[in-house]
Amino acid sequence: MSGYTLVLIFFILLLLRVPIGFAMGFACVGFILTNDIPFSVIPQVMMSLFENFPFLAIPFFALAGQLMNTGGIARRLFSFAHALVGHIPGALGHANIVASIIFAGMSGSAVADTAGVGPIEIKAMVDDGYDADFSAAVTAASSTIGPIIPPSIPFIIYGAMANVSVGALFLGGFIPGFIMGLALMVVVYFISRRRNYRTYKRSTLRQLWQAFLQASLPLFTPVIIMGGVIIGVATPTESAVLAVIYALILGLFIYKEATIKSVFQDIAQVARTIGMIGFLSCAAFLFGWILTYEKIPQQFGDFLMAISSNKYVILLIINILLLIVGCFMDTIAAMVVLIPVFLPTLKMYQIDMVHFGVILTLNLMIGLLTPPVGMCSFLVADIAKVPFEKVIKAEMPFIYILIVVLGIITYFPETVLFLPKLLLK
Repeated sequence: MSGYTLVLIFFILLLLRVPIGFAMGFACVGFILTNDIPFSVIPQVMMSLFENFPFLAIPFFALAGQLMNTGGIARRLFSFAHALVGHIPGALGHANIVASIIFAGMSGSAVADTAGVGPIEIKAMVDDGYDADFSAAVTAASSTIGPIIPPSIPFIIYGAMANVSVGALFLGGFIPGFIMGLALMVVVYFISRRRNYRTYKRSTLRQLWQAFLQASLPLFTPVIIMGGVIIGVATPTESAVLAVIYALILGLFIYKEATIKSVFQDIAQVARTIGMIGFLSCAAFLFGWILTYEKIPQQFGDFLMAISSNKYVILLIINILLLIVGCFMDTIAAMVVLIPVFLPTLKMYQIDMVHFGVILTLNLMIGLLTPPVGMCSFLVADIAKVPFEKVIKAEMPFIYILIVVLGIITYFPETVLFLPKLLLK
C-alpha cells in the first residue's frame, strides 16, 4: 500500500461515517501490515507524541476553563462586557464578543467558550429581542477568538509538533485576536443598525467600576497565565496549573458557586474530552508519521515550488487548502496530520513558524463555523434551538469578515510577530 492509497482509504472510511480517529487508525494499521513495518512502530509513534512537556498544559487549561464555566465566572464577565459596550448599537452582540475576548484568556478552546458563556449570551440576546439565529451566529463567530488569544490548546499542539516556542505563539495571538474581535463588532454594528436592535444608555463611571469590581478577580486570570510566561518565571504548563488553582479558589471559596461535587464532575468532563483529544491526536500523529515515511510532505513542497517561488502565493494556496480541510476535519486531527506535511514547505520558503502557527489556527477556527462539520455551529444551534441551516446562513457575514482578517494576518506578518519580537528578545 502506498501513502496515497492510505489517504484514499481514510477518505472512503470518512464517507462511510466511520469516526475520524478510527478512520485514521484503521488506514494506518492497513498500511503497516502491507508494508512489512514492525507492528511495534504503532505504539512507539503514537506515544512519542506525548513526550513533549507542553502537552501537559492541555488538560490543565481545559480544566481551568471548565471550572470557570461552573463557578459563576462567565455570568460576571458577560455583565462587565455589557456595561462596557452596551451603549453601542447591537449592545448585547458587542457584549457577547467582548465577553468571548475576555474568556479567551482563560479557556484556550473555542468549544469551551461556546459551551461556557454561550448559553448565557444567547439567552440574554433572545430575551432582549434579538433574532435567535443572529444570537447563535454571533456566539459561534466570537468563540473562534478563544484559541487565538492565549492560552490556546491548538498553539500548544502546534508548538510541540513544530518545535516552536509556545510562549511566542501565545504572544503572537494577542493582536490577531483583538483584530478579529473588532472586525466582528463592525459586522454586528451594521446588522444591528439595519434591524434596529435595542441600545442601552452609556454606563456611568460608577456603574462601570461596580461591574469591573464584580469581574475583577476573573479578569486577573490572563495576567496569571501570561505574566509568568512573559517574565520567564513559569512555563505555559506551570501557568496552566496556576490557572486551575486560581479557578478553584474563586469557585469554591470566594464566589462559593462551585462545590466539591461540581469540581469532580468538571474533572470527569475534562477527562472525557482529553481522552477523546488524546486518542484523536495519537491516531493523527501516526497518520502524519506514515505520510512523512512515504515522503509525501517533500512531494507536496516540490509541487508547490513548481507552481510559484513566491511565498505569499504559496500562503494563499495553503490558506485555501486549510479552509477546505477545516470544513471536513476536526481542528486537532487536522493540525496533527498537516503539520508534518507543511514543515518542509515552510522551511523551503523561509516562512516564520510562529506566523504560520497563527495562520493555521485561524483557518481551522473558521472551519468550526462552516458545514458539514462546523462543531461550534452545531453547538449554538442546539443551545438556541434553531435549525443548523439557519445558523449557517446567519453566520455568513461573520465568516466573510474572518476570512478578511485571515488575509490581513497572512500578508502583514508583523500583526503576529510584533509582540514576540518586543517581549521575547
